[in-house]
Amino acid sequence: MARLLARLGRFSSRKPWLVIVGWIVLLAAAGGAYLGAGGSLASGFSIPNTPTQQVTDRLNSALEGVGGAVGTVVFQTDDGSAFTADQQQAIADALADLEGLDDVAQVVDPFATAQQQADQGQQLADGQDQLDAGAAQLDDAQTQLDAGRDQLEAGQAQLDAAKAQAEAAGMGEMLAPQFAAQQEQIDAQRAQLDAGQQEIDDNRAELAEQQEKLTLGQSLFDNASGVVTVSDDGATALGAVVFDATLFDLDPADRIAVPDALRDADIPGVTLEFSAELTNSLDGLLGVGEIVGVLIAAVVLVIVFGALLPAVLPLGSSIIGVGVGVAGSLAFSGVVEMASVTPVLGVMLGLAVGIDYALFIVNRHRRQLRAGASLDREAIRESIGLANGTAGNAVVFAGSTVFIALLALNVTGIPFLGVMGTVGAVCVLIAVLVAITLTPALLGLVGPRVLNKRARAKVGHPDTVVPTVKAMPTWRAIVSAVVAIGILLVAAIPALSLRLGLPDGSSEAVESTQYKSYMIVADEFGAGRNGTLVVTAEPATPVDADDEVAVLRLQVEIEDVLMAQSDVAAVAPVGVADDGALLAFQVIPEEGPSSVSTEQLVAALRSLSPIDTDLGATTLGVAGQASGNIDISEALAAALPIYLAVVIGLSILIMIVVFRSLLVPLIATGGFLLSFFAALGAVTAIYQWGWLGEVFGVHDPGPVLNFAPVILVGVLFGLAMDYQLFIASGMREAFVHGMPARTAVTAGVRGARAVVTAAAIIMISVFGGFIFSELAMIRPLGFGMAVGVLFDAFLVRLVLMPALMHLLGRAAWWMPKWLDRILPNVDVEGASLERDAAAASALHGHHGATARPVQAKAPRTVGSRR
Repeated sequence: MARLLARLGRFSSRKPWLVIVGWIVLLAAAGGAYLGAGGSLASGFSIPNTPTQQVTDRLNSALEGVGGAVGTVVFQTDDGSAFTADQQQAIADALADLEGLDDVAQVVDPFATAQQQADQGQQLADGQDQLDAGAAQLDDAQTQLDAGRDQLEAGQAQLDAAKAQAEAAGMGEMLAPQFAAQQEQIDAQRAQLDAGQQEIDDNRAELAEQQEKLTLGQSLFDNASGVVTVSDDGATALGAVVFDATLFDLDPADRIAVPDALRDADIPGVTLEFSAELTNSLDGLLGVGEIVGVLIAAVVLVIVFGALLPAVLPLGSSIIGVGVGVAGSLAFSGVVEMASVTPVLGVMLGLAVGIDYALFIVNRHRRQLRAGASLDREAIRESIGLANGTAGNAVVFAGSTVFIALLALNVTGIPFLGVMGTVGAVCVLIAVLVAITLTPALLGLVGPRVLNKRARAKVGHPDTVVPTVKAMPTWRAIVSAVVAIGILLVAAIPALSLRLGLPDGSSEAVESTQYKSYMIVADEFGAGRNGTLVVTAEPATPVDADDEVAVLRLQVEIEDVLMAQSDVAAVAPVGVADDGALLAFQVIPEEGPSSVSTEQLVAALRSLSPIDTDLGATTLGVAGQASGNIDISEALAAALPIYLAVVIGLSILIMIVVFRSLLVPLIATGGFLLSFFAALGAVTAIYQWGWLGEVFGVHDPGPVLNFAPVILVGVLFGLAMDYQLFIASGMREAFVHGMPARTAVTAGVRGARAVVTAAAIIMISVFGGFIFSELAMIRPLGFGMAVGVLFDAFLVRLVLMPALMHLLGRAAWWMPKWLDRILPNVDVEGASLERDAAAASALHGHHGATARPVQAKAPRTVGSRR
């Protein structure tokens, strides 16, 4: 590999414009492919077969439109007064015009809805008055009927007495016709009274049915009283836009069309704010913070190289690599579901590793030129080839570890995370290819100007002073290890209280419309309106959807159970399936979607299922933003140990092969775990606890981004392997060439310290620039990566690892002989190539002449039988 890369480096330096134009053509092709074939990016996240997704799918199949995304539009008067009739009409017209937009299923006019609620309340009150009046009329009729029946019974008694007297006087037969006529009249009156009684009874039964319906309706109305669309002072109103598709499937262009259309309406005296479902999640993809981060990286490069021109090379090559990687990945967004945060991760990784990888090669080339005898064209090209075969070989290996770690995100079984990992891996792969092709081409183009004038003047006159290398004192190694481990463990403490979730509107930038919308809704209508839940109920025996009373009974029975739960502010029926097998309810929590109480409410509602109703056991399901976040977070938390085990296993195997040691991989992996958990603890302290919130723009602390830990594992593992490689390989080379083990530790650190420090500062700068991104999901990722690199590079690799290696001494390089025999000999830094070049240079008298390297015998490795 080293020789192949050396030939590639020499070719690129001889044909610089061919390579440069080739990459520019690739960049144009990737951009064209994105513009021509790229699709939309989803602003939401979805994992198949989660409970929330199952409920959503059931809703979509049984109740059309209920499972679609819902965006909120907040209307508020500028002066705080109640909306005028003209403003209400203008808002209603503007909302009505939205129904012609793509994917908009329906809109909710807040004033029409408020009027309907008021009318419904009045109808319930009027209905009760009417029922009370009807009941009073029936009572009066019953009283009159009872009086008539008493009179009739009295008449019957008189007739019976008259009959008895006539019989006693012997006049019964003579008066029988008269008595029969009177009895007939009494019987007719009795029949009339019985008919009247039946009518009263029928009316009472009908009245009882109406009363039951009214009582049930009143119960539903009372439960839904918290679901209002106009504030108490009449100055704020909530409109709703219901889409045909879910948030994950919705075309962003269709979402953005809604606020654009409403802003064009330009309603006088009314301010509009929009929820996150209606905003462009890619706004602020690259902002001031990201640019500042790159500028800091540029300053570091200028300081390291002591000149502007060589500092520009890593920046230029990394930007081209990022363009190719991100645009090329986005070209597949039309056929692969891709979250909006995915390309941002590609930009972050592409910039950071692209700059660092080019830095390693440029730095190696500059070092070789300063130590060389000539700056003629052929010597420069040979130096470029050697730098590409040595440092470039290490770059390929380091990039491969990052590539594999990111690609391994697919083993989590979570589609959106696998796509993120794949895109990140592709961007890293492009960064490696750019580093080993475009960087040598640019170096060949700038020629000797890669060194400043002072350095060029010293070429051929090397400094003969060789610095003395001494092992660090053992006491310093002990103190360094204890202090480093202590700092990392303390930093990791907050991770013990880690809560995972997705950001809501409260975590957006204070000046953003999403944040303003969220806070207005929370202040005027309650925080729970920002995290509405949808609860489904499936009775064992379907309800007769045509029987209004039966439906109302079941709805009230279920709502009573829901309202009895803690932290439920309101419940409203949403719909009933045509077959009566599914009922849906809107549940408003007391607090927002990311609150602990809402998470507990979701768990409580799910634990209730099944509940007993008149129609048998009824199964409950929960959907909505809060439940979806919980499901995704649980799936990610379950995937993290598996992924961590894969990464750790990969780490140990790779380093056993590279360093031919058993203890070095354990030290390196243990250090990686410490830096990972320390980074996770720092993220928890800042974004969940709110520490230093003013510094990092965390105004409303909440759960940590649920996929941040998994992403941090993949990224930090790869970067940790980079630093481990550049430091530990120097230690190993010094040791196998005869230097004492503890002295070799100092030599390895001294040789790699400057470049690792520069590389780490550049990565921290680039990642740190994303801490102040306008995208809420990017900020914790940027911070976690930046602080993770800070911990790993400066505490683990430069302090803890050397200290432990010193304490272990020669034992650090122990390897069983049988294992040493079967392991391949991996020369990740191209040491054999460097020895060949040194031998060739010696044969030609150090005159800068070029010659094909000759094969030199490799030194014996520790534990080898050679």
